[in-house]
Amino acid sequence: MADGRFDGCLTEIFRHEGGYVDHPADPGGATNMGITRKTLARWRNISPWWDLPKAEVQTLERDEAAHIYRAGYWDVCRAGELPPGVDLAVFDFAVNSGPNRAVRCLQQVLGVAADGLVGPITLAAANRSSAAGTVNTLCDRRLGFLRALSTFPVFGRGWIRRVETIRAAALAAAPTKNSTQGDENVDILSGYKTYIVAAFMLLAGLAQMLGIDLPALDSGSAGSLVLESLAILFLRKGLKGDIGKA
Repeated sequence: MADGRFDGCLTEIFRHEGGYVDHPADPGGATNMGITRKTLARWRNISPWWDLPKAEVQTLERDEAAHIYRAGYWDVCRAGELPPGVDLAVFDFAVNSGPNRAVRCLQQVLGVAADGLVGPITLAAANRSSAAGTVNTLCDRRLGFLRALSTFPVFGRGWIRRVETIRAAALAAAPTKNSTQGDENVDILSGYKTYIVAAFMLLAGLAQMLGIDLPALDSGSAGSLVLESLAILFLRKGLKGDIGKA
């Protein structure tokens, strides 16, 4: 599955990157299939990078470019572990603007710590969230970043077309919400279960203070029920805060 998704996503990348170009306004310089001269030199362990002749970029073959994309972008972003659609949106963002920026933006969209490294918290958040919603918000933020670049007047029209094409392809690949609706409802209920129990304990304690007998809760005094319910609420709030900072 991961290999199939990589191949399909890579086809989209190649569709946008094209062949050899050396545009004077492009800070990446000589580029072929989206692979810059500096990236190719780093891949081939050539230092300094300018020792790599531009002719090597011009004669770069598709198979080597594919290996570079997998190792330097797809695997770095752990795109193979992201939901379909999200994988393409992140992958193309990484190719266009760097893996670190793409991952940080994804993490901001998901509401987790934006450290630029995809770990279990990021993956869990991505697989828990709506893939279509993640794709749309990520593409919107990507466009916002591109519009702020000094080279936008030169390349902006092409960038916008690329992001919108990637958005459409990613949304087409994203799983439909109906297929996961039941699981989402269970997750919502599970998330509020602690609050429901604590609220019931708090109400029961207050009821006993007012002289209302609740036989099912005879084992707990009014004061202890109130204190325990408040402790549960504050403890859960603290745990959520710690997880959000992780």
